[in-house]
Amino acid sequence: MHDIIATPELFGATLVITPWKIIGYVGVLLFAGRWFVQLWASRRSRKVVMPRLFWYMSITGSLMLLSYFIFGKNDSVGIMSNLFPFMIASYNLYLDFTHQAEQEVGTG
Repeated sequence: MHDIIATPELFGATLVITPWKIIGYVGVLLFAGRWFVQLWASRRSRKVVMPRLFWYMSITGSLMLLSYFIFGKNDSVGIMSNLFPFMIASYNLYLDFTHQAEQEVGTG
């Protein structure tokens, strides 16, 4: 996983691309992209909405970034900065499922 896949140049700097970096890049894209999902859902509803996809993207992005920082880079700052959002997103998703189940029991 640490083998170099490519070394493209960007603005005069050489980037070293490994499979772990690809996992990290995808994790960052998911983690950042979740805000576009939230923005789209809120605009559509005309009120603040946190769709379930937001939490899925948060968890997936955090797990991918945690994997990158644990196995690819071994960086404790990156680990700590992604462990907390993972736990919060997981708890919020749990609350969302619990709330939905309570609503279904109450209407059923």
